[in-house]
Amino acid sequence: MSELTTVARPYAKAAIDFAVETSDIANWQEMLVFAGEVAKNDDIRNLLTGAYASDKLAEIFVGVCGEQLNTQGQNFVKVLAENNRLSALPDISTQFNAFKADYDKEIDVDVTSAIELSAKQLDSMSAALEKRLARKVKLICNVDPALVAGVIIKAGDTVIDGSVNSKLNRLSDALQA
Repeated sequence: MSELTTVARPYAKAAIDFAVETSDIANWQEMLVFAGEVAKNDDIRNLLTGAYASDKLAEIFVGVCGEQLNTQGQNFVKVLAENNRLSALPDISTQFNAFKADYDKEIDVDVTSAIELSAKQLDSMSAALEKRLARKVKLICNVDPALVAGVIIKAGDTVIDGSVNSKLNRLSDALQA
């Protein structure tokens, strides 16, 4: 699966660059999500592994997608077919969404707390994280009573662990050392 992610990255980058250049990001996102779902279909997946010529495969794929793809989207599919990369479309869509979030300066932040947080606490946390990360923040909240108290915040590669459970574990390790 990581191979497809590596293959998908340059295509997704090219798509986001073109979408930004033409101010058509939302349309490209919709096209890639749709095409990615088509590529996940079992019948289409079997077709992609068959012995069809790339132009015939592109024609079939564009026909299935129909009006969901504009002319540039159809050309993109043809390039993918020529390079035998149609099976990477779901990963291209995922990578495109990540590039779009980066372009929009948005980030999803996982917040795990011991109890349900109030709206005021979430607003305060969101404002602080937006300031620290210099991005728009979308909080994804979870509750885990095993934390005892406090929160664990995960934003990309950044992890802020302010849970009591973690502090107790560190204290235990220090006492045993």
